[in-house]
Amino acid sequence: MSGLIFDIIINSIFASVASTGFAMLFNVPKNALIYCAIGGAMTYIIKDTCMDLGLSIELATFIASAFIGVVALRWSKKFLIPRPVYTVASIIPMIPGTYAFTAMITLVDMNSHGVTPELIEIFIENGLKAISILGAISFGLALTSLYYMRLNRPVI
Repeated sequence: MSGLIFDIIINSIFASVASTGFAMLFNVPKNALIYCAIGGAMTYIIKDTCMDLGLSIELATFIASAFIGVVALRWSKKFLIPRPVYTVASIIPMIPGTYAFTAMITLVDMNSHGVTPELIEIFIENGLKAISILGAISFGLALTSLYYMRLNRPVI
């Protein structure tokens, strides 16, 4: 149990470093950098905990991105900084780089060594998983802001 908690703490620190690095790359104000780091760590912890509970990576990513969408709405109101300042940096640890990389390497492998059913299966599996994770991130962020706007500005 303590090994699992230690792994989560170490990985959330690395996620916060990655979020802060991308926030600095996007010229986020200095006072918002700590919140980007906290957001990156929170998204990683939520996604990892949901996956430990047996949820799929797509659903865990959706839950984590919806959570950071709600938190970023609160932070943007409190600090008067636009919401994407927090959300863009906070979702960086959830980007499916391994799946996309494997799909692209498999595509290059098919081009150089010929097409086999195994390579097609690997390409489709990893490509669809990367696309579905990216869709979960975008839907999680979009639905929270749309729901918030719907509550505050009812349609006549």
